[in-house]
Amino acid sequence: MARVAGEVSALPDLPPQIPAVGAVGHVGRGAAAAGTASAGARQVEVRRGLCGRDLREREKRGLGVGPTRRGKGTKIIAVAAANSLPLAVSVPVQSASPAECQLVEEVLAGSFLDELPARLIGDKAYDSDRLDEKLEEAYGIELIAPNRGRRSKTQDGRPLRRYKRRWKVERLFAWMHNFRRLATRWEYHIENFLGFVHLACLQMLLRHL
Repeated sequence: MARVAGEVSALPDLPPQIPAVGAVGHVGRGAAAAGTASAGARQVEVRRGLCGRDLREREKRGLGVGPTRRGKGTKIIAVAAANSLPLAVSVPVQSASPAECQLVEEVLAGSFLDELPARLIGDKAYDSDRLDEKLEEAYGIELIAPNRGRRSKTQDGRPLRRYKRRWKVERLFAWMHNFRRLATRWEYHIENFLGFVHLACLQMLLRHL
């Protein structure tokens, strides 16, 4: 069977015709005004989304940022046990550039234990007669560190035999680099970064104890 199609009525919802383009190629005022309004709305949205954002790489900022052996960053000072687990950690607040021998008391203040170790083994950066005397008088700690090249020997060979165990603290720093928040400092505030250091130490202690 076949049926004759009726007449299709006009659609009243179609938009009005766009005004004709002038001789110089500009659309009428209605289309121009609509385009300007939509462009302005888009600009507002873009500004709202990019407010306070850095669109390019910037230097690290915040307290505790300074030159280190691996470039500009934050230095972490730690005391490790014989099994490489952390006993004390600290992050310099002012800058990462001070000598490590000036940060020993600060890291001892951040100890996780009530009793401090009887001996500390450090590298040549901790070779200081003043530091040796201060640790012995104030804390009763013996500091074992090889002498620098231009200094006279202040320690005999027997205590320096323990220096070969210093690789255990290096293993602790290798474990720390497994944490993304410690391998690269993402926090502007030094307190937040120190909090992530404590969380990493807590996880290592719970994992190995």
